[in-house]
Amino acid sequence: MIGMSGFIGVYIFMLAAFAGWIIIGRVPAILHTPLMSGSNFVHGIVVIGGIYVLLEATTPVEQGIGFFAVLMGAGNVAGGFAVTDRMLAMFKTSGSPAKKHAKHKKA
Repeated sequence: MIGMSGFIGVYIFMLAAFAGWIIIGRVPAILHTPLMSGSNFVHGIVVIGGIYVLLEATTPVEQGIGFFAVLMGAGNVAGGFAVTDRMLAMFKTSGSPAKKHAKHKKA
């Protein structure tokens, strides 16, 4: 049975999930990648919070929630860095500047 503090925790979680869904849903598609790369630190905080929950867990349910939080947070961190790396690779030039100038002089 969920006590009053558990009910408040579920309420805050639901409110945060709804607010996040509304806010992220209104972000233009072109800004999703920079937004994700900029929010990697938030996922790191989720991992730290999940580790804290896991260390304080006494029941199997709490241990499961802590494990799930660490797993999902770590997945978000890894995915965020992979997307950021891919985004930054799009801005790299294919050759060195000296080679590009040499091509233009020959033509």
